[in-house]
Amino acid sequence: MRSYKAFVFDFDLTLADSSKGIFICYKKCLEHFGYSKPNNDEIFSTIGHTIKDSLGLLIGEKPENIDEMHKYYVSLADEYMVENTDFYPNVIDVLQLLKQSGIKVGIVSTKFRYRIMQSFERAGTFPVDEIVGGEDVKTHKPDPSGLLLMLNRLGVSKRETLYIGDSFIDAETAQNADVDFAGVLTGSTTADTFDKYPNIMIRESVSDIVNALVTCREN
Repeated sequence: MRSYKAFVFDFDLTLADSSKGIFICYKKCLEHFGYSKPNNDEIFSTIGHTIKDSLGLLIGEKPENIDEMHKYYVSLADEYMVENTDFYPNVIDVLQLLKQSGIKVGIVSTKFRYRIMQSFERAGTFPVDEIVGGEDVKTHKPDPSGLLLMLNRLGVSKRETLYIGDSFIDAETAQNADVDFAGVLTGSTTADTFDKYPNIMIRESVSDIVNALVTCREN
């Protein structure tokens, strides 16, 4: 198996379970604008899309005031998101293991960069080289621009990079960037759906993938 110089991750439902905060924000946002509250499963299935796209999916169409709704959601997220986001078990240890092994670590997410950084601040560590967040690109996943920007910042080639994510959107992003992909089953995308896209492996968690690849690299 190829030896990678960089591991790049999605954030929500890949490295961290942010679903509780996301549920709170979408429900409060939609209720504020007069829409019925979606259930948790409906919201969970939209995670990985941009906020505007998720709102459109939950409503059934994008309303004319989508920009105002987006702004209000962000204000709610400033209040509720970080305290309701927790890294999955062993994720921090895994990121630190990568750094100790001389592998570069990046995050490419539709989530705002500053909010991801706040989650690491809450955890008391920052074992990451670069973050490309939603505010850093004009077009979002599955457009490959964010992932390609990350490769440039890390100074690595496509063949030297693995992108890891929980969503078919992440798989499409890797495919569009011509970068290897590994899927984790912590989100709503199933293994059968991942199998429709090029991938090197599908595992239950980030730690399962990283431990397998770093052990292979050391041997």
